[in-house]
Amino acid sequence: MAEWAGAFHFAQPGWLWALLLCLPVALWLIFSRRFDTRNERILEYADTHLLPHLLGRSEAPSRTRWLQYFRWTGVWTLMVLAMAGPRWDYTDVELFRPGTNLVILLDISRSMNVADVKPNRLARARQEVEDLLNNNRGIRVGLIGFASVAHVVSPITEDMNGIRRMLPSLDTSLVELQGSRLSFALDRAAELLAGQPEESVGSLLIVTDGDFDETGLEERMRTFADAGVRVHVLGIGTPEGDVVPGARPGEPWLHNRTGQPVVSALNETLLRELAKAGNGVYERADYRTSDTDEILGQVRARALPKKDEAAERTRIWNERFYLFAGLALLLLLPLFRRTNPGYRLSDL
Repeated sequence: MAEWAGAFHFAQPGWLWALLLCLPVALWLIFSRRFDTRNERILEYADTHLLPHLLGRSEAPSRTRWLQYFRWTGVWTLMVLAMAGPRWDYTDVELFRPGTNLVILLDISRSMNVADVKPNRLARARQEVEDLLNNNRGIRVGLIGFASVAHVVSPITEDMNGIRRMLPSLDTSLVELQGSRLSFALDRAAELLAGQPEESVGSLLIVTDGDFDETGLEERMRTFADAGVRVHVLGIGTPEGDVVPGARPGEPWLHNRTGQPVVSALNETLLRELAKAGNGVYERADYRTSDTDEILGQVRARALPKKDEAAERTRIWNERFYLFAGLALLLLLPLFRRTNPGYRLSDL
């Protein structure tokens, strides 16, 4: 929230000494009077049109010279004020500090199109993530979408609205190469958590139907748990499962090599083992918020104690140099006009 206390001041007041340069220029104008072409002795040294350059004196009348001086002095003053960094309001913002971080790994592989939960698994998963964001308080959240490859949808942030706005765009059509490779998503999650302050507490939430076949996943979960990162799992779908919709128009179901429809079921056995290895909890998604509330409760249980809020905020001043620079540019606009072909910079 911006406050108007503190009033006007300069970030770099040392630049104001440059305003004193206007004084020697004014003294030069006073002592360099317009030369008198009637002085025959001066005319013996050079032609009349060359004398102003030799004597350092202007041909312009005194009034014109002083008008030019005040114009350039105005431009110089405005530019010096801009360089000095004028400020007159500020915003108190919260410092980036150690906290509680949760990285969500959302499965967007083709099996998430299965409609054993309505309207389908992916829509159900997006709703579960939105429920979690709505009930979240004080936990920083990151989001990764994964199938055959993993993409960071949002880095770890406190901006729940930003993540919420991106959820509808997550779809299985975003990934050309289908399949579920959880290990790639775990690598990206480890990178996000590694970028947080050392005292931060990290957790993972895998939102998936468990329809992947990789070795060594339990060992990866134990590695996270040994590092202090708990891995929770939210299962999407039903143990009975259903057929996987086709990816192309006119193909109602995805078929295997024998021509039979591919059936995908929620692999609860695997997901429970992964959650157990990661020292986390497993929940099957339903139409209530109890599943995400349980996971948030587990994450909050490890949250860092709150510190003095006054010590965790800093003051960011709003720089207003552009106002003075803009006025200076307006004074320079006449230099760019084309109405007078004989117009020169020295004529300002």
